Amino acid sequence: MSTVGWLALAGLGAFHGANPAMGWLFAVALGLHRRSRAIVLASLLPIALGHAAAVAVIALALVALGMAIDAQVVRVGAGIVLVAWAVYHHLYGARHHLRIGMRTGMVGLAVWSFAMASAHGAGLMLVPVLLPLGEMATQHAHAGPSLAITLAAVAVHTLAMLAVTGVIAVAVYEWVGVAFLRRGWINLDRLWAWSLAATGVILIVLVPPTH
Repeated sequence: MSTVGWLALAGLGAFHGANPAMGWLFAVALGLHRRSRAIVLASLLPIALGHAAAVAVIALALVALGMAIDAQVVRVGAGIVLVAWAVYHHLYGARHHLRIGMRTGMVGLAVWSFAMASAHGAGLMLVPVLLPLGEMATQHAHAGPSLAITLAAVAVHTLAMLAVTGVIAVAVYEWVGVAFLRRGWINLDRLWAWSLAATGVILIVLVPPTH
């Protein structure tokens, strides 16, 4: 994978981390409910693990599909799924949030994070960056080299997401407070849907087929 690809993974991780729906808002809510900054910090690990698992499912699926299906079919198919997912998320996404109470443990928080990242298409957004991994599996006739890079890609993305999530969660808990969401936070749900759609269009139209 190129340097640009690694930077894109980190950048998308930062973008995911900035989205309240990906976990920092829940970490802050837990901390405020239990009146503990330690809870805010402890919540970050299961949130990151759940997010990483959701991304890894998509990444590993791409490697498997790359070994069995023509890369151009995978590329166009992924683009169509992304556009459809963007439309669904824009129309109905807010109605299907998984409800987890303030008494949840770390395992429940990880499950919530996995479900939210999956429902928001977090892994799908990484498809243009991860697509070469499936092509690599095809070229080598086995998944070994691409599997190692896939795990590294998930790790880089997750670490960037964790860093941004942690910074925002601590800042909001300690100094900013959640009231600013009503007056000073952009509509990330709308931006998220547009990002998914744009990623799908890029895959279908702009990314050249491999030979």
